[in-house]
Amino acid sequence: HMIQTLAAQGSTDHPLLRANRDARRRLVLIITSNRGLCGSYNAGVLRTAQERWRALQATDLMPELEMVGKKGVNYARFLGVALARTITDVEDRIAYARVAEMAERYMQLYTAGDISGVDVVYTRFHSTSQQRPTVAQLLPIEPPQAADGGGTRADFEFSPPPAELLGRLIPETVKVRLYQYFNDAIVSEQVSRMVAMKSATDAAGDIIRQLTRRYNRARQTQITMELLDIVAGANAVA
Repeated sequence: HMIQTLAAQGSTDHPLLRANRDARRRLVLIITSNRGLCGSYNAGVLRTAQERWRALQATDLMPELEMVGKKGVNYARFLGVALARTITDVEDRIAYARVAEMAERYMQLYTAGDISGVDVVYTRFHSTSQQRPTVAQLLPIEPPQAADGGGTRADFEFSPPPAELLGRLIPETVKVRLYQYFNDAIVSEQVSRMVAMKSATDAAGDIIRQLTRRYNRARQTQITMELLDIVAGANAVA
């Protein structure tokens, strides 16, 4: 909302809002998990990443992959895909300072004109029953639209000046967005693992019930056969 208010004052000029049209490299950050037993979570993310990779190559851009999670690293190694950077220290939660450090590096690369943008492939959390692999553009930031005040535009007195304030808000927006992507991915991973474990537990319960039923039938058949032998023997003696 603050950025939109600044946009209404005409203060939307920032390096992270401008497109680097001359850069031929595009960074793709892929967020997978360190551990397994989470169903199709990693498969969905990696499939979406492959589609994004092919789409970038079709536009003559050179994708540069950074992989988060041991599962994704092992998958890339199996396919022989080169990774620019691997990040495997993300567990059940990630510190904001760690994400801010990554975001700062991306912003420096983009401001220097080394990359045309940053895409993040992650699993977006919608609800406990729905998580979807998603490609989000982290950089460049889409220019904010001026807020619609319904007619009359309010005049504000800014301190610090609008340009300086925008220079603080834009980088913070990048950091918060990346932090949100990581949080969505971590929550989706845990939900996927919970669903996978419940499905495994239900399947094991079904197998136990089937084996118990077969055991009871076999036991009853054995008892019936023994009773028939006893009755037949008694009839023969009589």
